[in-house]
Amino acid sequence: MLTQKLQDALNEQINREFFSEYLYLAMSAYFESIELEGFANYFNVQAQEEHFHAMKMFNFVHDKGGRVFLKALDQPKNEYGSAISVIEEALEHERHITDSINKLMDIAIKENDHSVISFLKWYVDEQVEEEATITRLVAKLKMINGEGLGLLTIDTELLARTFTVPVEAN
Repeated sequence: MLTQKLQDALNEQINREFFSEYLYLAMSAYFESIELEGFANYFNVQAQEEHFHAMKMFNFVHDKGGRVFLKALDQPKNEYGSAISVIEEALEHERHITDSINKLMDIAIKENDHSVISFLKWYVDEQVEEEATITRLVAKLKMINGEGLGLLTIDTELLARTFTVPVEAN
C-alpha cells in the first residue's frame, strides 16, 4: 500500500510523463512542418517512450493499491526558431524530469518504501541515458551550426530510430 504522500507524488510524475509525451509530439509536428522527417521521427519515438514511462508508473500505482488521478495537460510550445533551439529545450525538459524523479526518490526514501525505491531506480537510470543522448545531439548540432548538409545528415540518421519496449522494463 502506498502512503498518501507517495501516491500524490507518483501521480504528479505520471502527469509530467504524459506532458513529456505531449511536448515531444509538438516538437515532432514542428519538425514535420519544416521537412525534417528524421528529427520528427526522433521526437515521435521520444513521445512513445514517454507514454511507456507514464503507463509503467500508472500500472505500478495500481499494483500498489493506489489510485491514479490525471490532470489537464498544459499546452506545449509549438513554434521554435531552429533545430538547435528545439533540442536544447528538450534537454532542459529532460533535466527537469531528472530533478523530479530524484525528488520522487527522496520521498520514497523518507517514506521507507523499498518497493517504490526499487521501482524508481529504473527511471533514475533511464534519465541518465535520456540526458546523455540529447546532450550528444546538441553537441553535434552545434558543431555544424545547426544547418546545411550536416543537419540533413543527422536528419537522415534519425529516421532509423524506432521504439522498442526496454527488456529490463518488462
